Amino acid sequence: MRLLRTVVASVCGVALAAPLAGQGAPAAPASREKMLAVAREIMLAVPFSTLITIGPDGQPQARVVDSVAPDSAFVIWVGTSRLTRKVADITRDRRVTIMYSNPAGQEYVTVIGTAVIDDDQAHKAAHWKPSWGMMSKDGYRGTDFVLIRVQPSRLEISSVKRGVFNDPTNWLPAIVTLP
Repeated sequence: MRLLRTVVASVCGVALAAPLAGQGAPAAPASREKMLAVAREIMLAVPFSTLITIGPDGQPQARVVDSVAPDSAFVIWVGTSRLTRKVADITRDRRVTIMYSNPAGQEYVTVIGTAVIDDDQAHKAAHWKPSWGMMSKDGYRGTDFVLIRVQPSRLEISSVKRGVFNDPTNWLPAIVTLP
C-alpha cells in the first residue's frame, strides 16, 4: 500500500502518503458553497493546468495549458492554434478533463466536462490573454487562433490546506455536480 501511495504521489505531483493517514475523517462534509469556493481558490492559485482529451486511438492525451480563470459557472476558456491535436481530439470527442494541481498546498481540482471549439471573434477578444501572444502573430484576430470552451459537469476537490478532505476509506475526493 505504501508503494502504491508513493507511485500515485509521484505521478500526480501531490503528496498523498502522509496526509491521507494524518488527515482523519472530517467532522462533517464541506458544504457545497465551501467546496466551490475552495475549488475556485485552487484554480486561481495554479498558473498552469493539464487538459486531457481522448485521442483518435481512444488513449487519453494530456498537455499543459494556460487557461483563463473560471467564470461564475466554472466555464473555462483555453486559447490554442486550430492546428493542434487537442482541437482535433475535441472535434471528434467533446469529453475532457482539466486538472489543477497545487503540490505545495496538498490540493487539487479535477474538472470533468465537455468542450467545444469557439471561433467567435467577440469571445476571442473577451478571453484573450497576453501570454498567448506567441500562439498567433495576429493575436486573437488571427485565423489560426481559436478558443476551447470547457463546460464543466463535475468538480472533484481535495485540499488538506483548505480543509476539504478525501474520504479516508476509499480516497474519493469531495464532488460537486454542476448544472
